[in-house]
Amino acid sequence: MTRKTAEPETATATEDSERQPLPTSQPPRTFSWAVPEELGIPPDPLRLRLDFHHQAVEMTFFEDETVTTKMVSAMDVAHALASELSFGSGLLPSNTLWWRSTRSGTVVAVYEAPRIRILALQKDVRKPPKRYTIPLPGLIFLCQPGTPPWVYAVKRKPTKESDIVYKAPMANIFANGRSCPGSHKYPNRVADMAESFFTSFFSSTADLSNRSVKFPQNVIHLWEFLNKKKKYPMADMVKMGTIRDLMNMGMD
Repeated sequence: MTRKTAEPETATATEDSERQPLPTSQPPRTFSWAVPEELGIPPDPLRLRLDFHHQAVEMTFFEDETVTTKMVSAMDVAHALASELSFGSGLLPSNTLWWRSTRSGTVVAVYEAPRIRILALQKDVRKPPKRYTIPLPGLIFLCQPGTPPWVYAVKRKPTKESDIVYKAPMANIFANGRSCPGSHKYPNRVADMAESFFTSFFSSTADLSNRSVKFPQNVIHLWEFLNKKKKYPMADMVKMGTIRDLMNMGMD
């Protein structure tokens, strides 16, 4: 009994595979318009295709019967597409430090100089808030229209990206600097954002730790210590990072 071998079938399959045209050797595909044929609008031929792989981007050009493929940079693609866009900041506050475009929208950094402010702490909704008149260091607000700002402290107005940024000695702020709005509604006008933050009611329900060297457990104790004083103790500030970190961080 003679056993049949699969070699001829394998060879035939290989030959068939070799005879199949490569996808890139095919004529340009056309795009069929979703309009009535009687209008006489011709199909739109495919001219260029971008294929995004895990680690590379491939660009394919179709011109008549010729197909050309080359590797391109994703950043170059982004820049080419962005060249058709128009960006504008509109009018900015005089104390603006910088602005940048992010995935979540435009962010404007606003500097508030050191000054004495009146802060309202709402401990009980059935009672009037307790008010503190305290000196505050310079603050940086990262603002987006209508959304809670991110707030940080500085010892002086920043002049370079390596300048140190500190945690703001405030309530209603998460560890990363983003403020918690509660029921407070922020304005769309960036110039009004800082004042809106200060006039809102603060609370003592969230985490209040690690914002003061002297009072590491609760920043409200710092407020009580500073109440009616004239100068903020700069040595009490808790370091967080640099201006460069703020300029490059994600805002999601």
